[in-house]
Amino acid sequence: MAKKIVSDLELKDKKVLVRADFNVPMKDGEITNDNRIVEALPTIKYIIEQGGIPVIFSHLGKVKTEEDKEKLSLQPVARRLAELLGTEVGFTNVTRGEKLEASIQNLTPGDVFLVENTRFEDVDGKKESKNDSELGQYWASLGDVFVNDAFGTAHREHASNVGIGAHLESAAGFLMEKEIKFIGGVVENPERPFVAILGGAKVSDKIGVIENLLQVADKVLIGGGMAYTFFKAQGKEIGKSLLEEDKIELAKDLLERGEGKIVLPVDAKINAEFSNEGDIQEVSVDEIPADKMGLDIGSKTVELFKEQLEGAKTVVWNGPMGVFEMSNFAQGTIGVCEAIANLEEATTIIGGGDSAAAAMELGFADKFTHISTGGGASLEYLEGKELPGIKSISDK
Repeated sequence: MAKKIVSDLELKDKKVLVRADFNVPMKDGEITNDNRIVEALPTIKYIIEQGGIPVIFSHLGKVKTEEDKEKLSLQPVARRLAELLGTEVGFTNVTRGEKLEASIQNLTPGDVFLVENTRFEDVDGKKESKNDSELGQYWASLGDVFVNDAFGTAHREHASNVGIGAHLESAAGFLMEKEIKFIGGVVENPERPFVAILGGAKVSDKIGVIENLLQVADKVLIGGGMAYTFFKAQGKEIGKSLLEEDKIELAKDLLERGEGKIVLPVDAKINAEFSNEGDIQEVSVDEIPADKMGLDIGSKTVELFKEQLEGAKTVVWNGPMGVFEMSNFAQGTIGVCEAIANLEEATTIIGGGDSAAAAMELGFADKFTHISTGGGASLEYLEGKELPGIKSISDK
């Protein structure tokens, strides 16, 4: 069932409660990266243009004590949002009460308002994180309609997304709409051939994703640290490489079920220590010495993965191919990133997390169709789970 989008709502003269993801990195009260605020601007600007009044909610960090509140106010976000919008942004340092209600009541079209960090409500009994029904209802009473644009928290059932959504007509913002279209589309109805590339350190982090994508994708290419547990399952010597002993049987089972679909690396970059320096070599995965560890896929694997990508119509990538932070073991991730970025005819999607950071660092961000804004949310969506934050948006 298609979900309502903000453009389906009548917004004129309405107070529009917006759940945004302003969980930005901060240092000493200063925002160190405002990307998440910038990403939210299209939805906020659209509401203003339509004559609606955005009243924005967001969390910031984890708030457990009164001391946390002092460090985690959204005041700096209000200042930065005002600069980016070129208009004043109203703000109160409370999440409920007469002061907040009066401020919102007095808003008129053209105004923008930001409510203090929703997780301030967690200090007294985790009301936000446990989706306290009274809190969701109270926040909903402050506005006329609800727009959820925070995909990063869509896998969480909180008062500020699911709670508010239960009491008002709700729609997805433009960011959320993209996630439903691209990540949701991959799981539900991808254009084929569909190739998934999964990396990262551990099989255990990606079990659900691998299992789901084996049913959905035409090929699943596996790199990163988790490949070594699969090699061990095949009876190969993996030396001192990363291994999840308790996942060997699962890896065997996945290889059987994914026969012909799962593609593993054919070579590895190895070193004696977990270090960027040393006697670094590229060897076949059948020739890893007992005293060495694999820290990246080798150049033959990059070529193999490129071949597997040829002609693909949908590609989703999640997780680095090696120890990307070390320059000598970044080539695999760079090679795969370039290969996907250069596909002309395909819908190319990065499922958040480290891969998104890698693509941005390498300057390839604009070469991808979609880079997901969620870490945990993207993974759960790729696992085929129904996300509470999306479920609570009204159907068209």
